[in-house]
Amino acid sequence: MSDDGSAPAYETSASMPNNYGTTPLAVDVHGDKHDPASPTYDSKERDFTDRLSRQPSFLEHLADSRDSQFPVQNRGEIERYFHGPRNMTKHSKWPIVMRVQGSIMPQMILPLFLVGGWATLITCISHFYHNLGINNILLTVLGFVVGLSLSFRGSTAYERWADGRKYWASLIQTSRNLSRIIWVHFGEREGEEGKVDILRKRSAMNLILAFAVALKHKLRFEPDVAYEDLAGLIAHLDTFASQAHDRNVMHPHQRHYGNPLERHLPIEILIHLSAYIESCVRNGTLSLAQYQGQALAMISTLNEILTGTERVLDTPLPAAYSISISQISWIYVMLLPFQLYKFLHWTTIPASMVAAYIIIGLLTIGSEIENPFGEDVNDLPLTTYCRQIAKELDIITATPPPNVEDFMSRPENLVMFPLSQEGYPSWKARSKGDIRAALRAMSILSPSREPTLDESNISTRTMSFSRNTTESV
Repeated sequence: MSDDGSAPAYETSASMPNNYGTTPLAVDVHGDKHDPASPTYDSKERDFTDRLSRQPSFLEHLADSRDSQFPVQNRGEIERYFHGPRNMTKHSKWPIVMRVQGSIMPQMILPLFLVGGWATLITCISHFYHNLGINNILLTVLGFVVGLSLSFRGSTAYERWADGRKYWASLIQTSRNLSRIIWVHFGEREGEEGKVDILRKRSAMNLILAFAVALKHKLRFEPDVAYEDLAGLIAHLDTFASQAHDRNVMHPHQRHYGNPLERHLPIEILIHLSAYIESCVRNGTLSLAQYQGQALAMISTLNEILTGTERVLDTPLPAAYSISISQISWIYVMLLPFQLYKFLHWTTIPASMVAAYIIIGLLTIGSEIENPFGEDVNDLPLTTYCRQIAKELDIITATPPPNVEDFMSRPENLVMFPLSQEGYPSWKARSKGDIRAALRAMSILSPSREPTLDESNISTRTMSFSRNTTESV
């Protein structure tokens, strides 16, 4: 926040990363990448890039702390193999039973050593001093209870993981629909106002991406605004989150709650999106009530997604259940050496470790996937989802809204394919009776819509059927 109490005016530069998290090359108005050193590089574009590079960047003061902001990308190979990022295909050559990335093996090392030491102690005492073996009836009685507990723990944890995936799938779908409506159905006025409309539509679609990125950071307890994938999208907004940001103390990687004003960025983005829709209604670029209702309904859907993901994040399994299930599992595992020694003797030690891996492993999996929004290997790849949304928005805005007259009337439009290889202009020159006869022939001659007939047979049979139908009429 600046000294005068106003929100900081964040400026962008050519060194600012794009939506995909990488530093872009110079891009012209058509989206083509150029090398500034090449002789074909336009001088105006070079001057524009030079002016941008001289502007103070909002992200320049983050250079010293970027390693701590993005710990996943800067981890070593060994640490990344056990903790992420999520990239199961990287080790897909190994059989799934031998994979480590994504498994709970690293977390099981200490518990297995603990159980192994405990089983060794009980076995040695029973062998050299006094037999501590007991009746194995507890294996049956307690095993049933442990099985029910672990089943309940795993099912509730996976339900949360699945709910998180459903909400993000809904976010991607809503982003696609809303961006499509904005780009195609929001009008563009003539002259200079039309240029303004294009820029505003692209800005609104950037806000859709900003909502997804802000939601990702919020779910990861990262309520700041100084993240590299977020700052360029929301720096121009007057938000409480920007006002709460301290530019002199940069620790956006720390998970904290801090000022409660910092935690409302997704909601504030939705407010700005609603304000944009309202402005389009007032200036006449969104005049149809149908599209007005659809756009506002999608804003409501984004708000429902925000609320749903907060429910998944803030409503874990009650502590009483978690503690009790953990205690039941560990009691069962610690009693195993007493019950197994009478039958297995020294084999009690590896048998106890195997049983502990199964039981404590299932318990650990429940804890691992209970919060699906983190950065571990088994968590949802939220960054990938945001990158997917960004790419799709770029595809949508890459060309103007299609003109029906342009793409419908092209000769390449084989309207009767596979019945006929003739294009739209040829069929337009025919009579309505011929067209309807051909449509009927398609259902008779090629019901499977597989182009198995050669072109000459198609043309002959189509015209013969057309003449017969016309004469009968």
